[in-house]
Amino acid sequence: MDRILIVDFGSQVTQLIARRVRESGVYCEIAPFNAAEKAFAAMNPSAIILSGGPNSVADIDTPRAPESLLASGLPILGICYGQQTLCAQLGGSVEKSDEQEFGRAMLDIKTASPLFDGVGQAGDSVQVWMSHGDRVSQLPEGFEIIGTSENAPYAAIANEAKKIYAVQFHPEVVHTPDGAKLLQNFTHKIAGCHGDWTMAAFREKAIADIRAQVGEGRVICGLSGGVDSSVVAVLLHEAIGEQLTCVYVDTGMMRAGESEEVVTLFRDHFNIKLVHNNAAELFRGKLEGVSDPEQKRKIIGGTFVDVFEKEAKAAGGADFLAQGTLYPDVIESVSFTGGPSVTIKSHHNVGGLPERMNMSLVEPVRELFKDEVRALGQELGLPEAFVGRHPFPGPGLAIRIPGEITGEKLDILRKADTVYLDEIRKQGLYDEIWQAFAVLLPVRTVGVMGDSRTYDYVCALRAVTSTDGMTADYYPFTHEFLGRVSTRIINEVRGINRVVYDITSKPPGTIEWE
Repeated sequence: MDRILIVDFGSQVTQLIARRVRESGVYCEIAPFNAAEKAFAAMNPSAIILSGGPNSVADIDTPRAPESLLASGLPILGICYGQQTLCAQLGGSVEKSDEQEFGRAMLDIKTASPLFDGVGQAGDSVQVWMSHGDRVSQLPEGFEIIGTSENAPYAAIANEAKKIYAVQFHPEVVHTPDGAKLLQNFTHKIAGCHGDWTMAAFREKAIADIRAQVGEGRVICGLSGGVDSSVVAVLLHEAIGEQLTCVYVDTGMMRAGESEEVVTLFRDHFNIKLVHNNAAELFRGKLEGVSDPEQKRKIIGGTFVDVFEKEAKAAGGADFLAQGTLYPDVIESVSFTGGPSVTIKSHHNVGGLPERMNMSLVEPVRELFKDEVRALGQELGLPEAFVGRHPFPGPGLAIRIPGEITGEKLDILRKADTVYLDEIRKQGLYDEIWQAFAVLLPVRTVGVMGDSRTYDYVCALRAVTSTDGMTADYYPFTHEFLGRVSTRIINEVRGINRVVYDITSKPPGTIEWE
């Protein structure tokens, strides 16, 4: 199978490069620049892509690509900062410029190139997305200009003989309309990849990898009712059968009817060994009086670990703990810039478990993005109701109730959330939306309902569109829909007298919708 190594220099849209490459049927992985040599040796890739980044090549001690990668003889594509460090390391020059380019720009194609096959010919102008202050001022030996823009005389360059290409713009973002085609030209036409990475192939390899890792060992898998853990459970069962025990922990903070659906599907439909632990009182007791959101996360995560340990012992012990860790979790938990990922991802066990658990992790979908996990679920025969289910984080309703958690607040929010999702489904909008949920705000307002004055909670509604959860935008509901769902919530959910809709967006580089 062909593989592409993406060397990450810290761009907030590096993940989008991986998405575009995988969409063309080529498997790829992202590695920070300071771990790229190790990743290169492990992957044996067919080609290399150098990402953008926030640094200036003109400064001292900024990130560089490993020299061994540049000398590998493999096809290379540099993007933005990747272009600049490529040129600087190969003997060219990069300068700080007063003529910056941010946003939409027109690329004038100067020379025919396989990189532009189907995108444009010499003399054509195509729209691209620029984001740079520095620019290349002198090309390395053997390179030629194949495209320019108003403020970037070396907007696209190539050494055709060595199959090394570089562009100043970002082909991975949607604002470069032909960017996906350009990336596919690099992976397929220049690097010779076949585009044969499919979910069927991934399923076969994942099952073999699970069997090799687990051997005769026993695995305990936590089911949350979400897509990730459901897919992991079915994949594990297909690989190791009775060696798997699934544990569904009912925290008391699940969506309405979720516990019944999970138990019915996995016990009755898939005939998977399932332990249903109703721990609602335990979790509420642990959270009593706690308002800080990060503390709530840690309490919930720690309690989960305690419950798993108890159930693993009751089941006769387990050698492995299975998790639905996804590729974004892995990427965001590796920060070479000292960023906030450790705090942001504190509800994941990416990278390890407490030593006292004495279990190893099995993470069979850690190489996949969310939409790819859905495709794997379809490949495994999971019902569409589970495959297409909106993401629901492990802490559940607890993080959708800012402030202290009480049984009353949980009941109010669960009912409001149910009405909201019911109305979305009735209007045929559920599959158009990546994630929709209600939040019970920690404020109360005075209102008049009929002849009575009320003092009740405010409910916020959230809905976003996305492909992979890395970036997203709010869903543009009509005023008629918002009026209808607000009226239903106020009429049907006692304890709420005002409803608002959140229209903020999730730009690249942020992590969660919670």
